[in-house]
Amino acid sequence: MVKTSMNLEENMASALCYVLFWVTGIIFYILEKNNKIVRFHAMQSILLFLPLQILSMFGFWFLWWLAGLIWLFVFILWLILMLKAYQGEKFKLPIIGDIAEKQA
Repeated sequence: MVKTSMNLEENMASALCYVLFWVTGIIFYILEKNNKIVRFHAMQSILLFLPLQILSMFGFWFLWWLAGLIWLFVFILWLILMLKAYQGEKFKLPIIGDIAEKQA
């Protein structure tokens, strides 16, 4: 398996980009300079989870049930993305994945 500049396996670093949602995405995007796959997963994590968190906070104040539905969706998506990244698959989300790929 390919090692990253942070001396982690590529699949492990890619999965870790999603662990703390957009926070670990930012950390890995800043720290990983060479590996395009890890940078892709980091950017996809940022572009997906940061807006969803903001939307959820907005929904909480106005429609508490909407925030609950958003977080259920986020949780399921979070598990899928971590699993796919750990398996070494470059799972690209529609629209967000294309933007992340360009930024990586």
